[in-house]
Amino acid sequence: MLIAHEAPISILDMVDSHTDYSYALVHLFDTHPEYYKHFKRVLATGREVLLDNSIFELKKAFDADLFAGQIDRLQPTYYIVPDVLEDGVETVANFKRWIKEYNSAPGIKIGVVQGKTLPEIVECYKYMAINADYIAISFDLSYYQSLARSNDKLIAQCEGRQSLIGHLMTNKIWEFNKPHHLLGCSLAREFSGYKGISSIRSVDTSNPVVAGILGKRYYKQLGLFDKPTTLLADLIDIQVDIDQLSDIKYNIYQFAEIVNG
Repeated sequence: MLIAHEAPISILDMVDSHTDYSYALVHLFDTHPEYYKHFKRVLATGREVLLDNSIFELKKAFDADLFAGQIDRLQPTYYIVPDVLEDGVETVANFKRWIKEYNSAPGIKIGVVQGKTLPEIVECYKYMAINADYIAISFDLSYYQSLARSNDKLIAQCEGRQSLIGHLMTNKIWEFNKPHHLLGCSLAREFSGYKGISSIRSVDTSNPVVAGILGKRYYKQLGLFDKPTTLLADLIDIQVDIDQLSDIKYNIYQFAEIVNG
């Protein structure tokens, strides 16, 4: 599985050297020109860049017209078509509008699976399996709580996405011929459960980086037992000291071991 970690501007190059591709948050481009320039530069080297519509940070997707403009400006390898949190019907409607109005945007189109109930999620997945180039599944759908064997929200999210993927595969809904992306994480241990599933191509999470900035080190083969609530975007300007850098590098290594080791 290919791994990317969002990071403060001061250590973007270091994080790139320890990961497989780069993950960009579009809402930071205009406020942080040096952030945008980094991704433009790495694209020129042949490195893959995924452009996110920043829905996790903004709670709604970046404006479609402005997003299309930034896609044309950056020319990313892939981009996430604007979706709607927990709403499969509107996410599909957004994707249809995108195809109609911005289908010429450069890059591979990633469609996110959204919804509050299993039937809604499945219908959204089926649409993306046909129409998107790449399918993304979020870590924090509220539906996962209904599958929980634990009252711990993080464990429910961790096990819930695994259960959803298992359901899609068992019921022959999963599209093995298209790449899948896992958006974010609650607990890193989740990813040890996907080894050998070649259609799950990539994952992104800022978890190892944010944890390191906050002085938290991963436990080997497990990660953390909690999840930092600080958004990476709120740390974008931080200057990382030597101790934080050490913790970040350690966490990145441990995350890779959990995912692919």
